[in-house]
Amino acid sequence: MKKFKIFPCFQAIYYLFTSIWPLIHMKSFLMVTGEKTDLWLVKTVGILLLPYCLLLFYLTFNDKKNPVIILSIIFCCLGLFIIDIYYYLNGVINGSYLIDAGFQLLFMGYWLYFLSIRKIR
Repeated sequence: MKKFKIFPCFQAIYYLFTSIWPLIHMKSFLMVTGEKTDLWLVKTVGILLLPYCLLLFYLTFNDKKNPVIILSIIFCCLGLFIIDIYYYLNGVINGSYLIDAGFQLLFMGYWLYFLSIRKIR
């Protein structure tokens, strides 16, 4: 059970970091991710990721694994992955987003694997 708890905790911390970073220090965020024209959108996405952090912390500290929560997390990962790849390929965002796309693919793969091997209560 401990192995299961490490992964959602890591993902929660990753999402928490990436969601609050532009809210706390936009200048350093833009230095890493590249210039943006709509800073309000960057902040909005950061705020929209915060509920997923709460869901992941719930999965970390609660033994009951709700399939609806897990499916929500999977679709969040899928959406972020598609956005990262699509806008990178169209030259809108820089290569740093490919790192995030890799993490999203890893997260999504983990949750799909988890659903396939575990009986959800």
